[in-house]
Amino acid sequence: MDAQIVHLHRDAPSKPPPGEPCNRCGVCCAAETCQTGRLLFRRRTGPCPALVLYDGCYACELAVAPERHLPILPRRLMPLAARLFRRWIAAGTGCDCAVMIVTATDNPSRPPLIRGGDHLNGGITPTRTPP
Repeated sequence: MDAQIVHLHRDAPSKPPPGEPCNRCGVCCAAETCQTGRLLFRRRTGPCPALVLYDGCYACELAVAPERHLPILPRRLMPLAARLFRRWIAAGTGCDCAVMIVTATDNPSRPPLIRGGDHLNGGITPTRTPP
């Protein structure tokens, strides 16, 4: 299986197991663009352009600040758009990112290797970037 490298902030939380509460680690959105993002940004692979870091955790900017990506949408519709995006990405329902983290080596200077799950093409190697 091919590995995919994604870059995440070094202070971002580690990915929780599937089914556990989402901790906004960003792995899912850094690896693959969701259906909504595919339509809006016309891209299939990650990282999603709407993935942003807020207070040490990742968030979907479509769900928290849709005006940044939809400037033509009337201001009065922004709260509705944010609610719809949160629903479409299943925000708050728990981790649905089916990747498995496997340590490739005991060498701490090498990042862990993540093998792909059901909805990913290949694996992910998260690398933490400096602030």
